[in-house]
Amino acid sequence: MATASPQHLLDDLINTGQQQEQQQEFLSLLETIVLTVFLSVIIVMTVFGNLLVIVALCKDRHLRKKKTNYFIVSLAFTDLLVALVVMPFAAIELTTGQWRYGEIFCLVRTSLDVLLTTASILHLCCIALDRYYAICCQPLVYRHKMTPVRVAVMLSSCWLIPTFISFLPIMQSWNAIGIEDIIEERRVLTGGSNDTSCVFLVNQPYALICSAVAFYVPLALMVLAYQRIYVTAMTHARQIETLQRAGSAPVPATAPVASGRSSTSSDPSEHCRLRTVVSSSPEHAPMANSRMRVETKAAKTLAVIMGCFCLCWAPFFITNVVDPFIHYSVPWQLWTAWLWLGYINSGLNPFLYAFLNRAFRRAFLVILCCGDERYARQGSCSYRQTPRPCSAASVNGTSMALRLSFLPNRSYSDNGQTILASERESQDSAGAQ
Repeated sequence: MATASPQHLLDDLINTGQQQEQQQEFLSLLETIVLTVFLSVIIVMTVFGNLLVIVALCKDRHLRKKKTNYFIVSLAFTDLLVALVVMPFAAIELTTGQWRYGEIFCLVRTSLDVLLTTASILHLCCIALDRYYAICCQPLVYRHKMTPVRVAVMLSSCWLIPTFISFLPIMQSWNAIGIEDIIEERRVLTGGSNDTSCVFLVNQPYALICSAVAFYVPLALMVLAYQRIYVTAMTHARQIETLQRAGSAPVPATAPVASGRSSTSSDPSEHCRLRTVVSSSPEHAPMANSRMRVETKAAKTLAVIMGCFCLCWAPFFITNVVDPFIHYSVPWQLWTAWLWLGYINSGLNPFLYAFLNRAFRRAFLVILCCGDERYARQGSCSYRQTPRPCSAASVNGTSMALRLSFLPNRSYSDNGQTILASERESQDSAGAQ
């Protein structure tokens, strides 16, 4: 039986090794292409969505009249900067495996990353607080709380507070105190010098303070605000259901109105009580069903908002706190995945906070359809002037303000009661038809 010569065996081994190297290079190239396309799509969608929100506010004067929309557009501007300033450099470093812009720009890029992502989260917190005052308080209380000056102060705080945990400590290297040896060792492992790597590690005090300011405190405020809004929505839904069941009972036409408590009450939940008129008319049953569906949908939307926020940022900030206490043993691949998951939140914000709002959607259609008048706001300033009984949807602080947009787009009548944006829009559409 013939046996292969040692030379043939050596040639086979060399050919096999070359084939494996070619396969690995091909797979590596394919992974790089797929990763580049994926990151590019995220960046483009984030830029497009947030830019559309900004243009809509600039072009639509009706949106500019609502001071709450300035929280939305400031959030969009922050997320736009994340997509233009932070994401591209992170994508280049991830796909090439190198940092080619020097040590100083590494610190600047890292500071901008912390500044803009923290500002984005603080904007979400301000939106939650604004909606709490708009939905769970009486209209006059909301107008007293959310004055233009207070809105400006809140917006300024969203940009000022992050500077104290970004540029100030990072440029002074406060985050590296006590861990200089670990950072230098990590630089050697990743590239040999800071010209080919951008290493950012934080010590335990900075990790705790930064995470608390950027995530845990805003998260706690958002949970409290949205929990109160959720309770309000469920309370309204139960009261509407009770009214629906009682609709068949004979009630005098001049039934008394159960009004909400005074705005001076110390319990915010007392401001959320319905002003209802129980009617024996059978046509109120479909209206009650519709209102209850809106309340349920509003509660689900709250769950989506909080769920997306926690899903995107909780893994990163949990890892950020844990890693310094386990000797920085978290793999860099996991760090990168959690960081980009947080970046994705900047692309989701326009859909959660603007695209679900009817007024913004109408402005988007006008922009995308090159000013087609079919989508323009018609009769937006014509409100029903004749008095009407207060229904389950007309409430102090309003349950219907929860509808998808969760924005206090409202006007106030002479007696301080609320004309709801959703009702106005339904009247506008009916008039247009």
